[in-house]
Amino acid sequence: MELNNIQPSVGSVKDKKRVGRGPGSGRGGTSTRGHKGAKSRSGYKNKIGFEGGQMPLQRRLPKFGFKNINRDEYKAINIGDLDTLAAAKGLEKVTLDDLRAAGFISRKQLVKILANGTITRAIAVEANAFSEAAQKAIEAAGGSIAKV
Repeated sequence: MELNNIQPSVGSVKDKKRVGRGPGSGRGGTSTRGHKGAKSRSGYKNKIGFEGGQMPLQRRLPKFGFKNINRDEYKAINIGDLDTLAAAKGLEKVTLDDLRAAGFISRKQLVKILANGTITRAIAVEANAFSEAAQKAIEAAGGSIAKV
């Protein structure tokens, strides 16, 4: 066997469909496009949601809802996670930089501390927002909070 006599296995390669090569080919005339209509024309492009001129579904349905463009999205972090992080790293103060380094948040995310879990050590916590229950739990454990 040499490179010049290698062939693909039988049935693995099919010939390309050649349309518009006369009536004897079986694919002449309309060239497999059927008769008339936009799909038979050259330059036809199927627009998303187009229903042949019928009013499209996205225009038949009523508008609803409201998206506040000034909304602040907070990443929620529980006090149980803060306690675990402080224990693992030996931290007395947990800042936004510590949370970024640990992979809890990305560079521009705002952080809100929630009260899920328990906190067993006195930690100073720095975040953008705190729930009332989380604030009480941190201060009850002897820690302090700082809003940034």
